[in-house]
Amino acid sequence: MPEQAAYSIAIVCEADADRRTACVLSDRALCENVDWIDSETIDFLRNYHGICRQDSYLKWTSMKGMARERHVVAHGFSGGRPREPDAAMAEQALKLLATLGSPPDVVILTRDADKLSRRREGFEQARDSQPWPFAVVIGVANTKRKCWILAGYESRDDAERALLEREHKDLGFDPRLGAERLTASEEGAKRDAKRVLHALTGGDPEREEACMKDPPLTTLKQRGAATGLMDYLTEIEERLVPLFDPVAKR
Repeated sequence: MPEQAAYSIAIVCEADADRRTACVLSDRALCENVDWIDSETIDFLRNYHGICRQDSYLKWTSMKGMARERHVVAHGFSGGRPREPDAAMAEQALKLLATLGSPPDVVILTRDADKLSRRREGFEQARDSQPWPFAVVIGVANTKRKCWILAGYESRDDAERALLEREHKDLGFDPRLGAERLTASEEGAKRDAKRVLHALTGGDPEREEACMKDPPLTTLKQRGAATGLMDYLTEIEERLVPLFDPVAKR
């Protein structure tokens, strides 16, 4: 294994569950695309954190207050054009991290799209607004992060197969293949992604994490193409993997 200092990776997200999802998928892409990285060495090669190295992530709502305190602003236009949804907020986060005494090597911006269909375009606008002292990786889940988890669900036994068949019948489609159709905003509604995921996993965090760790990345990409999961994994491969190995297979 080449000598490699640990890369500093700042995560900007809304909750710890979002952080876990982003990090698990990032680690998987690194391990599968860089020959000399595996599950035993990965912890020594990267450090995920928030605004401070001891924080696990930077929360979007907390970032706004920090930006105001440090007079970090982003104007309403970029290149003379109106900003897309959340472009200014994303640029504030990048500016805040860029002003640190020791900026991170990578910044991962991740959030649910919710009802903002152009939130990803807003994040891309922020990334393209100026040169940054770090690589910027974007992960926007359509419509929810839980849709990414559903893309990786595989029944382990007869009981789980029965659960999946029931949801398939009730929804009229396989939730693993059409998670982007789970757009209900009312909690507990038939097409509420949270309800469907809980029905299949019982709300077990370890069972949910297995949905990201066990299936081949090709399966996650294929099933998650319309949910933004494929885009996130591609961003990791194109923007993060080359920092560890410029000639890694991609």
